Amino acid sequence: MPNPEALAALTSLLGERLSTSKSDLDLHGRSETHFPPTPPQAVAYPETTGEVQALARICAASGLPMVGWGAGTSLEGHGLAVQGGVVVDFSRMNKVLALRPADMDVTVQPGVTREALNEELRATGLFFPVDPGANASLGGMAMTRASGTTAVRYGTMRDNVLGLEVVLADGRIIRTGTRARKSSAGYDLTGLMVGSEGTLGLVTELTLRLSGLPEATSAGICAFGDVDAAVNAVIETIQMGIPVARIEFACARTAEAFNAYAGLDLPAAPHLMLEFHGSSDSVAQDAARFGEIAADHGGGAFRWSAREEERRALWALRHNGYYAILASRPGTTALVTDICVPISQLAAAVNETAADIADSPVSGPILGHVGDGNFHAILLVDPARPAELEAAQALAHRMVERALRLGGTSTGEHGVGLGKLPYMEAEHGPAWQVMGALKRTLDPQNLMNPGKLVPAM
Repeated sequence: MPNPEALAALTSLLGERLSTSKSDLDLHGRSETHFPPTPPQAVAYPETTGEVQALARICAASGLPMVGWGAGTSLEGHGLAVQGGVVVDFSRMNKVLALRPADMDVTVQPGVTREALNEELRATGLFFPVDPGANASLGGMAMTRASGTTAVRYGTMRDNVLGLEVVLADGRIIRTGTRARKSSAGYDLTGLMVGSEGTLGLVTELTLRLSGLPEATSAGICAFGDVDAAVNAVIETIQMGIPVARIEFACARTAEAFNAYAGLDLPAAPHLMLEFHGSSDSVAQDAARFGEIAADHGGGAFRWSAREEERRALWALRHNGYYAILASRPGTTALVTDICVPISQLAAAVNETAADIADSPVSGPILGHVGDGNFHAILLVDPARPAELEAAQALAHRMVERALRLGGTSTGEHGVGLGKLPYMEAEHGPAWQVMGALKRTLDPQNLMNPGKLVPAM
């Protein structure tokens, strides 16, 4: 347990919003995937930046680690308190603070989820475009540099965060960035914080770039004879400048999982799922152009629609892909891993990964955001069979080696957390030590989400 003085001070600050109940500790010690439970020593529920600052000062004085927590949807164990301490749950800091439609930006607290923000924006003609699939908190999305299905058109969190308010490990409050769309004034501290996974500070406000809602949207799905054909269709679509808003890949096994989960009859073949944004005429033209490209690569009919209910059903299917795949082997958990490669290397990466999985004792359907070279393998393991987890970890290791060999990265969007930490030196070389030096400068006691992202301190 934390020392009694620190616990008493935190209780004095937060009252009943500092919890040490077993249920709360267990809830905040779980991961979405295969990592073992790691309950913290306490869970804090601040409501203001001032409370976060006071909390940080108490923890700094007592050497107590602090781990930020959003919606708990991360896949690499980012929010696990592996060195004990306090999990700082931002769910009560969930207000939209300032909306500026004329400037197309908004300032929010970190606990606002992307779906809640878009609901708030519904009457403005604007939306926040980054869609990682889960209804994640915007603070958590910023800290993991999240992206998702729409990144091929709208970019990742890196491209959509204009500025931050951050409480540092010693309690100092800093603001990074401005609402201006560009600046050449000094270091890009916003860029440094986005993707830092809470290892440099606790984010208490975000200013985000918004986009205009498209006049019209069309979406559809198409089957292909093999992975090469599907990926080559993607490459040609991107190279021709067709403005796709989403372009997703599902392997044959994923299509089978979709069928079982949603009662569909998709062919047991690789599929592409696409969406186009624009005017009524342009989305129809874009869908027709893609249909021609698909046919040139041996694809089946591109079934598309501009009807909202049909589009929603298609993307609900994609967003539920993880749960559909889990349901395909009841009783299993998953090691979910992602890599990202240059798009010209995507077919090689997917084919090599699929062959590697086929030769292993575990199953692992593949799906991903192929418009930017990013794909996921959901490696299903029986918790009662440790050999399966070992085999899945070996597969994930080879996926990373493959990505780096092909000029890519160990993680396109999941982040580092615990799962990708062993690969940081291979990917970054001496730059990883520079990351560690920045961490030591801003957090010399190693209190902010220790054990993650950077070399051990």
